[in-house]
Amino acid sequence: MASGLSFLLAARQCEIGELEDLAKTSELLGVLGRFTHELQRERGASNGYLGSQGGRFAARRLEQAAQCERAELLVRESFDRLDSDASRVRNGARLFSRIAVVLHAMDSLPALRARIAAQQLTPAEATKAFVQLIAGLLAVVFEAADSATDPEVSRALVAMFNFMQGKEFAGQERAFGSLVFASGGTDAGGQQHWRHLIDLQQGCLQVFLEFSSPAAVLANLSSQDPDVMADLERLRRIGCTPGRQDPELSQAWFDCSTARIDAMRVVEAQLAANLRVLCSQRIEQARGELRDQQAILDSLARQASPAEPAHYGPHLERSVVALVQEQTLRLQAMSDELDTVRATLNERKVIERAKGLLMAHRQLSEEEAYKMLRQTAMNQNKRVLDVAEAVLAMADVLPVRGR
Repeated sequence: MASGLSFLLAARQCEIGELEDLAKTSELLGVLGRFTHELQRERGASNGYLGSQGGRFAARRLEQAAQCERAELLVRESFDRLDSDASRVRNGARLFSRIAVVLHAMDSLPALRARIAAQQLTPAEATKAFVQLIAGLLAVVFEAADSATDPEVSRALVAMFNFMQGKEFAGQERAFGSLVFASGGTDAGGQQHWRHLIDLQQGCLQVFLEFSSPAAVLANLSSQDPDVMADLERLRRIGCTPGRQDPELSQAWFDCSTARIDAMRVVEAQLAANLRVLCSQRIEQARGELRDQQAILDSLARQASPAEPAHYGPHLERSVVALVQEQTLRLQAMSDELDTVRATLNERKVIERAKGLLMAHRQLSEEEAYKMLRQTAMNQNKRVLDVAEAVLAMADVLPVRGR
């Protein structure tokens, strides 16, 4: 008959298996980060190209598209190496659904590039297509963070996801600023959108700082070139000022914001590398603890009386009790820490669901839906999460526009 210690060993083996799956996922996240970065640069160049009616960024757009194709190939190879047996992968159904959406969007990239080259799309339409693909890639990262069962790894994943999301908003700002300068200016709505993108970046980076290790925080601070950040703020003020803008500034804006985003990419790559190291350390630690527990079980088996297999010496009985208590306390501490980390992920889920509800019932864009939540929260002096929960609670009575 199996003993309680046998089940403790089985639990530890399951924990090691989950950590090994996370280690494989962390490899994928590094590849996704590179592809996302290349797409962000292509989006910015495409916006400058379309905003200038093909007069600017033509060569850079083609060069960047080639870079994206190389990064895309690595992503497809990484997807091919994933174990697609959903029964063996935590969050498998959601994770594989996200990947399926991403692959479909990747298949559409050649057609998108052809339409951009022929100037058959507006900058807003091209941006939307790139944003949707990048959002799909980040959703894969989110599912990885949501599936983590080790608190330390989970914190690292939450920090990495929010940093990548903040970098994506920085990329959207680069693309929008390229359009504003290349086209000669924007209206009040465009200026408000620009400020909104800045606020979104700050929100994501604040969560990143909350969940990051001190080393990651220091790496981010060290990556920020004061001269680049000063130029960025100067060009932001110019771009958000009413009136005609100098199209010549489009290149300066693109180069300045690219320098900042490239620096963020260095930090992002470091976060991915640190995550892989962390997974390896946690796996080795868990394996060591498993060996210790196995040694105790072997000792019990050797010392048990053949006539009374359940009878052990007092010393070994105390060892087993201590081991069970230690495991119970450790699992409870892990559960408490995970609850804290998961709260941040659950907040995002609630806000995303509320945005989707508003988009369906009010026929709003995603940005308009989030602005409505945010403005309502400001007016009522509440958190965006509180407003989102109230929206979901009223799902059955929300009016549908057009009916």
